[in-house]
Amino acid sequence: MPYPTVKPRVPGPLATAGVYADLDALVRLQFQARGFSFLPHQPVHSLLAGRHASRLRGRGLNFEEIRRYLPGDDIRTMDWHITARTRKPHIRVYTEERDRPVLLVVDQRLPMFFGSQRAMKSVVAAEAAALAAWRALASGDRVGALVFDDRDIVEITPQRSRRQVMRLLQAVVEKNHALRVDAPIQPRPVILHGVLEQATRLAKHDYLVCLISDGAGADQDTVRLITLLSAHNDVLMLFIYDPLEAQLPDAGRLIVAEGALQLEVNTSDRGLRQRYDAEFAHWLGRIRELSQQREIPVLPLSTARGVVEQVREVLGHQPLARRV
Repeated sequence: MPYPTVKPRVPGPLATAGVYADLDALVRLQFQARGFSFLPHQPVHSLLAGRHASRLRGRGLNFEEIRRYLPGDDIRTMDWHITARTRKPHIRVYTEERDRPVLLVVDQRLPMFFGSQRAMKSVVAAEAAALAAWRALASGDRVGALVFDDRDIVEITPQRSRRQVMRLLQAVVEKNHALRVDAPIQPRPVILHGVLEQATRLAKHDYLVCLISDGAGADQDTVRLITLLSAHNDVLMLFIYDPLEAQLPDAGRLIVAEGALQLEVNTSDRGLRQRYDAEFAHWLGRIRELSQQREIPVLPLSTARGVVEQVREVLGHQPLARRV
């Protein structure tokens, strides 16, 4: 679904907050990467697909030992065979795997350079990627990324280090700052397939893959690749959207642009607004179908609100004493 791009009237790339991502702001998000978890402490719900149980499997469990039962132990871990043989209660002790590779697939293509309220979609994607990276690092997981635009894909190998997160954020910011309406490149939707193919080669098994995108250019091949990716990994989609994409306001004649093309539209035309709204509703239907059929949680993030607030709202804010 092609979306119009509003040309920012600013004298410099960072003159208006929300038009371009700021590296310092992305670094500061590490102090807000708490109060939520990508692991299934409770059912994950999507505002697009309704409430449903998450298929995110979380980290695995490693068997450590069998020992005598102590008051306070979880009786669900009771080893009944040993208990029956010794006539004394015994439990099986497990420890949670601490390493869970996280792969962020971050979209910085031209269709993401759009926003009508707080920030561009590209900026929201950058903020979501930073928040996820800091949360993964704080959880002791390796974190890497595939950051892509209409030209190419930058691969950041998953590592458990602050330096690697900084490399990831720098790659996102560089792609983000290269976006502009008069960029000498054409939108290339097919690169979405290329980045998903690269993700399947990189994420072999038991990864958490976070696709951060507006899904522009998605088709049946996209569904096939995501299905392949989710066969041995968990996939979570952070769907970036702008309220203006969902509903065209009655604002008279407006000039919109997509790349170097400009078009004047009469938004007072009721038929035009209805067709516009119907097209976005159809697009949401495809995202909803993917979420329900493939059991992939879809977390919608609007450009109109802060990313931290929305992530905590959807993934569940926990009391301070229980945060992980």
